[in-house]
Amino acid sequence: MELFFDYLRFEKRYSPHTVVSYQTDLRQFGEFLKATYELDDPARADHTLIRSWVVQLMQQQLDPRTVNRKIACLRSYYSYLLRTGAVVKNPMLRITSPKTAKKLPDFVPEESLNNLLNSFEFPDTFTGARDQLILELLYGTGMRLSELMGIRLVDLSLPGSTVRVTGKGNKQRIVPLNPSLVRVLEQYIARQQHEFGNSGNTTGPLLVTDKGEPLYEKLVYRTVKHYLSQITTASGQQHPHVLRHSFATHLLGKGADLNAIKELLGHANLAATQVYTHLSIDRLKSVFEQAHPKA
Repeated sequence: MELFFDYLRFEKRYSPHTVVSYQTDLRQFGEFLKATYELDDPARADHTLIRSWVVQLMQQQLDPRTVNRKIACLRSYYSYLLRTGAVVKNPMLRITSPKTAKKLPDFVPEESLNNLLNSFEFPDTFTGARDQLILELLYGTGMRLSELMGIRLVDLSLPGSTVRVTGKGNKQRIVPLNPSLVRVLEQYIARQQHEFGNSGNTTGPLLVTDKGEPLYEKLVYRTVKHYLSQITTASGQQHPHVLRHSFATHLLGKGADLNAIKELLGHANLAATQVYTHLSIDRLKSVFEQAHPKA
């Protein structure tokens, strides 16, 4: 299994969060096989054993999305075993995933976010400057949390108003920065250099803790929740990814091309971006009222 996890880290370039999730899923599957069938090696499991685990998961009333993630883990694992010759056939070919209800992405209304970012007085400290930059980057670029954590000073081109983002599969893309975000970046960098004196280190992480150490995910989650709770009470609207959803939704609502949004988000295909189209119904109503002679 450790070779499989190394494969995910170094060849597939999966995020640390995804690797940890896969480790948890495979550990649970291994424990199930051992307790139920006295089987110590998951590589020896056939489709009937795997299907019985899926059935048990569904009987536990787990969300179908959670079950599908565990199935995706096993698909990747057995594909790796087949590729390396550890198994001669893939038992996952006979496993079907449970259907899931389509869940619309949560987003924060444009006016609420603008009020937070334009009117809220962040503390005049390094922490305040960093917290503001976290929110501005997530909403201003639509980048993922893992991408935010990977931004380095060398990835920024403030004169060109762009940032180089490294996404899933180590794919890089260039994302434009709006003028207000450039100003927030300049203020943060100046304060960071004054605080830690590391102006010569351009390969280090852009965002750091109060002690100058690389930022960690839980701190970002806490920061985003703290500030978004000021403008929304819905728990589904108080996490980093909701700012990515808001970025895409607001762009689409302002008439941005869907393909352009796809490139900005770093989606591999347009289908992943099309989930936002239903959210532009207010814009469609507005166009209808302005253009249709009977409106």
